[in-house]
Amino acid sequence: MSTERTEHISSRRPRHHSLAPPAWLLEGLKPTTAPVPWAAAARAAVALSVPLVVGFAVNEPEYGALASMGALSGVIGDTADAYRMRVLNIAVPQFFGAVGVSLGTLVYGHGWVAVGALTLIALVSGMISSIGTVASVSGLLLLLNAVVGAGLPLPQPWWTAPLLMAAGGLLVLALTLLGWPLRGRQPERAAVAAAYQALADTLEAAGGPSDLYDERRRRVTRELDQAYDLILGRRARVHGRSRSLVRMLAQLNVVIPLVEAAPAAHLRGRPLPPEIPAAVRELAAVVEEGHTEAPVLDLPPARTPAERALDAALRHAATVVHLSEPDPHNVDDRLGRPAALRVRARRAVRDMMMSETSWRYGLRLALCVGLAQSLVSVVEIERSYWVALTVTFVLKPDFGSVFSRALLRALGTAIGLVTAAAVLAEVPRGWWDVPVMMVLGALIPVFSAKGYAFQTAAITPVILLLSDLLNHQGFDLIRPRLLDSLIGCAITLIAGYLLWPESWHTRIGDRLADTVDDAARYVERAFAPTSDDAARAAARTGRLQARRRLYRDLSGVRSEFQRALTEPPPTGTRAAAWWPLVVAVERIVDAVTAARVRVNHGAPPPAAEEVAGIARQLRQLADRVRSSTIPVRGEDEPAGEESGVLAPVHQELAAARAITQPER
Repeated sequence: MSTERTEHISSRRPRHHSLAPPAWLLEGLKPTTAPVPWAAAARAAVALSVPLVVGFAVNEPEYGALASMGALSGVIGDTADAYRMRVLNIAVPQFFGAVGVSLGTLVYGHGWVAVGALTLIALVSGMISSIGTVASVSGLLLLLNAVVGAGLPLPQPWWTAPLLMAAGGLLVLALTLLGWPLRGRQPERAAVAAAYQALADTLEAAGGPSDLYDERRRRVTRELDQAYDLILGRRARVHGRSRSLVRMLAQLNVVIPLVEAAPAAHLRGRPLPPEIPAAVRELAAVVEEGHTEAPVLDLPPARTPAERALDAALRHAATVVHLSEPDPHNVDDRLGRPAALRVRARRAVRDMMMSETSWRYGLRLALCVGLAQSLVSVVEIERSYWVALTVTFVLKPDFGSVFSRALLRALGTAIGLVTAAAVLAEVPRGWWDVPVMMVLGALIPVFSAKGYAFQTAAITPVILLLSDLLNHQGFDLIRPRLLDSLIGCAITLIAGYLLWPESWHTRIGDRLADTVDDAARYVERAFAPTSDDAARAAARTGRLQARRRLYRDLSGVRSEFQRALTEPPPTGTRAAAWWPLVVAVERIVDAVTAARVRVNHGAPPPAAEEVAGIARQLRQLADRVRSSTIPVRGEDEPAGEESGVLAPVHQELAAARAITQPER
């Protein structure tokens, strides 16, 4: 059953004509389905055009262009939903950007001193990018602005450019925060409500086709991760004093038992009564609107362990969701209380300095930027600063595949140059730049949501117009910009990709194998014997934390594999071959969770020997993944009690073991 299902997944990859573009490139060109961010588009249009208006009004267009460049950085970094996170995502990178342009301005025109300085800045930028999302954007702006400062003659004194660029970024922040007094906690409430909505869709798909259920269950994981990141991870100081955050966290925590019960409901093999997902949607509406009316649930009678688990979890969730003031104590202990901000910062810096991955990426970025700057110092290249800018944009590990991103950037640049050429050729310089910038600026958030090539195509004409205001070269900017981009992409592909064996000889299954080992530990913890109530409570907390970490890790593995699918052979081919095992491991974890829920609600627990046997088979599976370059298919018969509570686990495990047999 499960073997056929996983084989079907791998067969769904499209077959291409011999003359058609390769599948890994088409994967990167496929636009992402996302709603149009109208508010972000309006903010970008205003933030990029207002500095130009002020610059033209005071007869200093160069100052306006620099402020618009800072606003462009803020627009690119404004990707969060919650307002407190927006402050971090915009303000912190702007500080690093100001430091970067200051350092670049100080070494402008100093030849090899500038090369050494930018190489060192690239090392620091690459290393801090490994800390997290805000640090990644901060490292990006640190290096980008340093390259701009070292490559363009900016207004003097040296502090003029960082001050203007920071002002542009702060304008974006001010526009972003205008809605805070009106919307308050709405982004956080919307995130929690989205988790409830995703859960309702999952329960609606339970008992139906497995592909649809798996897709919706993964969406629940994504929504939970985002909601917890918004609420739990960012409130180390304010949580204890904020009743609204306490309430939202309590509402989010009671989703967990419902999420656990969903796999058990799916394994029944028949759809749930429509009243159950409808009740979850009603709770989502209550969460988003902040109501506190008494709960009214009209649920069908529960007979099986899975139905009893859903019924109990849903009634408990309804009670907590409608509480106006939940108990502020112990609401976040289920998933672990985050440390203080200074402690987390100290740990992040320590982990960065001790991380081999952090050093390797920093050295790789430093090598490529050093080569780019050395090249333009030796060879006369117009607009030479753009070579290093291209290297920085392409060589970002959290932006996707380096190889395909280099090609996509070249393609996006070419498309953007067509737009820029039309504007520079037909639109008179001066006040006409303002409406043009409004239109082009509004397109950046819209196109950024579609993919990297689309974002590049939107940003390219904006930067060219701003560069023209600084250098007054007009149409002559087009050809050097394309040449610089191609040189930067070539440097990245050679020095940042081909010369690093892990780029194209990567063992894509290593992280998956680690996750399989974690699944083995989860099985042991899920059915560990307990002696008293206190031990049972501690065991339940441990299971919840382990399951959440495991599902988050599986989400990360899936993202890594999807990124690898956009790589050329052999990496992309290996990722496609291992992909069915990713799905199989997700189903194993689902089946274990469902078995635990059934035991909690009346089913007989499995024997300790059976649990140990499953954990042992999972560890053997992890060893197979580590020892295999590509999966070798075979047949593995299910073992254990086919009628016991772990029967679905045995079936899913047999399917996973059949995907990769020991190589002969």
